[in-house]
Amino acid sequence: MTELSKVTTMLSQYEWLTDKDQRDRWVGVYIGVLAVFLAVCGMGGGNAAKDATRANIEASSTWNFFQAKNARRNQIRLQVDDIELRLATDGSLNDAAKAKYQERIKTYKELDARLTSDKKSNEGLDELFLKGKALEAERDVAMRKDPYFDYAQALLQIAIVLATVVLIVPQVWLLGVSAVVGVLGVILMMNGFTLAVAIPGIG
Repeated sequence: MTELSKVTTMLSQYEWLTDKDQRDRWVGVYIGVLAVFLAVCGMGGGNAAKDATRANIEASSTWNFFQAKNARRNQIRLQVDDIELRLATDGSLNDAAKAKYQERIKTYKELDARLTSDKKSNEGLDELFLKGKALEAERDVAMRKDPYFDYAQALLQIAIVLATVVLIVPQVWLLGVSAVVGVLGVILMMNGFTLAVAIPGIG
């Protein structure tokens, strides 16, 4: 079998590449599939950006609340120290005054404990610290996802443009380039959803 016969036989297996109408139909379907991936990628990128913004705002609010409660707790502890110092050094205090001071110390220490940890409201300093760290971690994950969607959208758009050019200029090799670029875009999009692989310079 001559080389020409081999090439003819090979191309006959891919009739849609040589028949313009069939090729255009399949390229149109291919472009439609790329457009679907592009839409999904845009949705993923938008959600990642919104999640990062929301988590960042909530983390900032949580840490502000944490700092306010911590400042309140420090004030209470200073007041307890002041009362305890007075009880230890002021010999003119009678038993009634000492009892009132002891009651005040007890009240302050109970408030101190509630400010430190409040399982009922989950708004103690211990709970707020854990919540703030969790929100920061959520924000960081969303921020790592976003660049993958950005690069994926760019690659998918390039793949669509190259495939569209094939409809005008019948250069089949452009379709191959488009397919490679499109596959890379889909891979980056999937990685944006899963963060399965950390690619240096992107995420």
